[in-house]
Amino acid sequence: MNKPMNELSYSTITRDALKARLDAGEPTLIVEALPARYYDAEHLPGAINLPHDEIRLLAPSALPDKDATIVVYCASTECQNSSIAARTLTAAGYRNVMEFVEGKQGWLEAGYPMEASTD
Repeated sequence: MNKPMNELSYSTITRDALKARLDAGEPTLIVEALPARYYDAEHLPGAINLPHDEIRLLAPSALPDKDATIVVYCASTECQNSSIAARTLTAAGYRNVMEFVEGKQGWLEAGYPMEASTD
């Protein structure tokens, strides 16, 4: 069955595939879709914070290249912020959006490093 024309899609990326992209230095914009207090406490290396409920407003200036590879994540597989953000970006015309579904929980479970914001 074909998807309706108005149903936009994006792909997902696994924890190990994301780590491999980062380790290889492949251009990847990482977006945390959680509120700032969670981002400030800890986030994936190099991530920027675009909360899911502000992404429509913030994306044009924070993510000017609609062809860039963008990986969106949130807290865990149960968290829906990243899928909301990925749908919003795709609807806004971003062409290479991926959702890292396991989010922070999956990243930490693998023992991968995190960063914290410093004031």
